[in-house]
Amino acid sequence: MSVFSRGARRLTVDEARSRTGGGRSGAVLLDVRDKWEWKAGHAPGALNVPLAGFLAGGPLPEAAQGCPLVVICRSGSRSRQAAELLAERGADAVDVEGGMKAWAAAGYPVVDERGNIGSIA
Repeated sequence: MSVFSRGARRLTVDEARSRTGGGRSGAVLLDVRDKWEWKAGHAPGALNVPLAGFLAGGPLPEAAQGCPLVVICRSGSRSRQAAELLAERGADAVDVEGGMKAWAAAGYPVVDERGNIGSIA
């Protein structure tokens, strides 16, 4: 059973943060940007699996398997593609409108690979 509203395929950054911030849904924030983008700046706790991995048929990381997925990228294009692909494979996946650009603009934390203040590349 989906923890997301039936038919809801996109979330705002506020909805994404509340659903991945340790709330009752237990959703995983999955960042599908390239590794170098993720290293420059990502949401704390996000898992990184570049879109290319999913397009090549790669699996979800173990920590994301069986969990609701909130998929994010830089601006929302790659995450939408990834969420649709994952949903076709049976995952409970939605994407974030506006991506990490909207996340940062909303004032939510962005960290680099070392946990310091990051930037959106």
